Amino acid sequence: MSAINRSVRTATRNLRLPARQSRALRAPLSLTQRAPIQASPRTPTSRQFSAMSPLQSGAPPPPQAREYDPEIKDIASYVHNTPINSDLAFDTARFVFLDTLGCGLEGLRFKECTKLLGPIVEGTVVPNGTKVPGTPFQLDPVNGAFNIGAMIRWLDYNDCWLAAEWGHPSDNLGAILAVADWISRTNRAGGKLGNDKVITVKEVLEAMIKAHEIQGCLALLNSFNKVGLDHVVLVKVASAAVVSKMLGLSEKQTADAVSQAWVDGQSLRTYRHSPNTMSRKSWAAGDACQRAVNLVLKVMKGEPGVPTVLSAPVWGFYDVLFKGNKFEFQRPYGSYVMENVLFKVSYPAEFHSQTAIEASKRIHKQLADKGKSAADIKDITCRTHEACIRIIDKQFKPMDNFADRDHCIQYMCSVMLVYGRLEATDYTDGGEAATSPLVESLRQKIKCVEDPQFTKDYHDENMRTIPNALTVTLNDGTVLEEIVVEAPLGHKLRREEAKPEILAKYKRHLGPHYSEQQIKELVDLGNDAKRLEAMAVDEYVDLYVSKDSKFV
Repeated sequence: MSAINRSVRTATRNLRLPARQSRALRAPLSLTQRAPIQASPRTPTSRQFSAMSPLQSGAPPPPQAREYDPEIKDIASYVHNTPINSDLAFDTARFVFLDTLGCGLEGLRFKECTKLLGPIVEGTVVPNGTKVPGTPFQLDPVNGAFNIGAMIRWLDYNDCWLAAEWGHPSDNLGAILAVADWISRTNRAGGKLGNDKVITVKEVLEAMIKAHEIQGCLALLNSFNKVGLDHVVLVKVASAAVVSKMLGLSEKQTADAVSQAWVDGQSLRTYRHSPNTMSRKSWAAGDACQRAVNLVLKVMKGEPGVPTVLSAPVWGFYDVLFKGNKFEFQRPYGSYVMENVLFKVSYPAEFHSQTAIEASKRIHKQLADKGKSAADIKDITCRTHEACIRIIDKQFKPMDNFADRDHCIQYMCSVMLVYGRLEATDYTDGGEAATSPLVESLRQKIKCVEDPQFTKDYHDENMRTIPNALTVTLNDGTVLEEIVVEAPLGHKLRREEAKPEILAKYKRHLGPHYSEQQIKELVDLGNDAKRLEAMAVDEYVDLYVSKDSKFV
């Protein structure tokens, strides 16, 4: 043997010794706890080298069905097994339906909105696809959900829900209407979607009630904004749940779709706050609707769910995105949210400011009666609730764009105090209000202070008021009596008072798009609950199609 071979064998033997010594030192804690080990023959057998041995000995054990997180099971069970018997919920849903469609049509008047709409590839028309109200577009349901969702949300003028988390449950109509319309048109053409049904408007209203309930109940005690997430995650979850049921998926598949919505990347809230406030906040809900429909269609093709997406240690939603906390729930799913939802009747403004703007309108009249104006104001104190301060108190922050202005309570109140109005066009760059030195100077004179009782009333499940109170001091030292408005016009406490105004708002939003005869037909149909609910959704959507729209 050569010297080289001897040295290699010696080195190899020396390398093995530590491993052998290490194995020798691994004494069990208790020899009685270990089963006797049978020595296996060292001589290889044909069985050990069989091509089948990996299949016999190395295969993983058969998969075990895993339980879904109870929060996901509850949503799926609610969607599939809970009937909605509340007349109040259906009546409210009808007004939400009309109001939301009207808000979408109004959004089409803004080029920043319409530039994002239409097919992905220009000129594409999808046979039996989703028709987008107010436009000539006929799209696949995924892109249709984005289009409808974006136009609905563009002006921040649709309904609202305020709790630990805030949001706009009617955002879900982007997904619901797109899928319902597509299902109905496809099935009329011989398709087999959603149990071969042509969906009625009443079924759309029921889906809305359930989407409102899922989003709203999750929002009651769980703040997503406090961990930096945008509330549209709840739109995605709620839309995925109700759309899966509409498409005929099983309760298990609904759980799959909901779990996929939770595991999907969640939007950061940064686009709603300085210094990054921007137009994405206006299409974020459309994006959530689009993602929800896309995920449901993947599940419909057989994609499984993620059973413990919320609770999985380290990798689950709670640990990764919710600071290790589990969701809390105030009440079981029913129809509470739709029954108590808030309408934005008076002003296209972030909802926490609605009562402050109403108070500003009264002050504007008081000043006029005294022969004075906003130029005579020295300062204003706004007594308000904590959520208002956290979201829209921007006294000294720059107003760089539309998104800054419609989320600044000082700006919105100032516009009302100066002009006696607040309209969507008052937020646009270069507009009269946006360039007014008086509006800007007055904006910086309005200070917000929290009233703990206002905050308590805001969270009280039997009140849910959104109170604001303004005290004005004039340049001559005069202090006007404080104006307090606890509940805005769209609140449940003022619902009957609001209904005529909701319909007037709807009619106003129809005006730029349709003839007087078409407007009358749509308003009359909206007022006839039985006729509206019985109507097929695709036939109803056809009433809104605009083949030669001047806005898109």
